[in-house]
Amino acid sequence: MMTVDAVVLDIEGTTTSVAFATEVLYPHARERLPNYVRRHRNEPEVAAIMDEARDAGGVWNDEAVVVRMCHWMERDQKVTPLKDLQELIWEEGYRNGELMTPLYADVAPAMRNWHARGLRLYIYSSGSVHAQRLIYGHTVAGDLTPLLSGYFDTRIGHKRAADSYRRIAEAIGVPPQRILFLSDVREELDAAREAEWQTVWMMRAGLAGPAAAHRRATRFDRIPL
Repeated sequence: MMTVDAVVLDIEGTTTSVAFATEVLYPHARERLPNYVRRHRNEPEVAAIMDEARDAGGVWNDEAVVVRMCHWMERDQKVTPLKDLQELIWEEGYRNGELMTPLYADVAPAMRNWHARGLRLYIYSSGSVHAQRLIYGHTVAGDLTPLLSGYFDTRIGHKRAADSYRRIAEAIGVPPQRILFLSDVREELDAAREAEWQTVWMMRAGLAGPAAAHRRATRFDRIPL
């Protein structure tokens, strides 16, 4: 039995499949981006994003900016104005019911159980805090945001850097030895372990491969909390 006060969750490959991002979220934004810009170009938030994208892309008219942003998406480039615009498109998609976050079947019951037992739950993802709130606010199991005590993105630091996990421990006020991190990426788990966190390597496709220094699990309800 692990002694923990807080559980920090990765998203892709841990609570929902990587395919949801690559085959649903990103294509959704890519297909709708040109029309979204046309409909919202005069709104202050979108106008500011377009101005920033214009500067970042070295282009000047709206049509060229849209082409450049689509090019960034095709190359999976994490350019700030593109990420900001994607989030607005996803927000609209979630709001009108076009998007719904699928979860592995064990995730929501485990999160509710852990929350009811007094464990504090957090998200740490390379996606922005705003995107994280959208993802967990519109799941197939309902709105899970009331279960979450906070969110962290790469503004706290890179997910493969131990200092990022030290900063999170300090931010949430929990000793690192009493924080459990769940992820499907070994390098992230290695960084968390270096920061003295407990770790579980989520292997949703099975337990093949070396475990290194990490416990392994295929489901949340098989983690001995």
